[in-house]
Amino acid sequence: MNGSSPQCPAIGVIILAAGASSRMNRPKLLLPWKNTTVAGHLISQWRALGAAQIAVVYRFDDAALAAELEHAGVSPSDRIENPRPERGMFSSILCAANWPGWKKEITAWVIVLGDQPHLRLETLRRLLQFQASHPDAICQPALHGEPKHPVILPPMAFHQLKTSKAVSLKDFLKQIPCRSVQCEMDDAGLALDMDTPEDYKRALNQPDA
Repeated sequence: MNGSSPQCPAIGVIILAAGASSRMNRPKLLLPWKNTTVAGHLISQWRALGAAQIAVVYRFDDAALAAELEHAGVSPSDRIENPRPERGMFSSILCAANWPGWKKEITAWVIVLGDQPHLRLETLRRLLQFQASHPDAICQPALHGEPKHPVILPPMAFHQLKTSKAVSLKDFLKQIPCRSVQCEMDDAGLALDMDTPEDYKRALNQPDA
């Protein structure tokens, strides 16, 4: 899949990596995953899916993650510092929305949680194909009718993030006057957030993880 082909939108990927990992007791993005780390795996996944640009939002003082991003080949020009990560996940999304470094050709943005390396590549590929058929809508995967992550935003929604007064992504999605569609999936990993060491073990045991 080529993210810049005429049939597919040019996808910008936002990997949210500024969390404190307080319940995991160690940095989630640096946990081992396959032959790399969680961060390395997420970056490799989205490269394989043909993303036009991958940007990582991280804590301004996270030297260890910065080193891992360097190792993974993420240029400093594709790293977004969150100066106030204690404000939560939505603060990182706002940082990404207001970041001036996006390529002009980007036509849709994927908000990727930093704790879902266990999602199947085919799940993500199918979501991108679904979004290509609904380019003006907010697109999400769904499991048993419940919307899940990652979320794909069209330009209208993404640009409205810049001045949003919402307190969370969930609130923002409820408030914005933009059509929202869901693609039902059979990937049980959509229901798993990797917050604790036990979650990490379950994630490692997900089929095709």
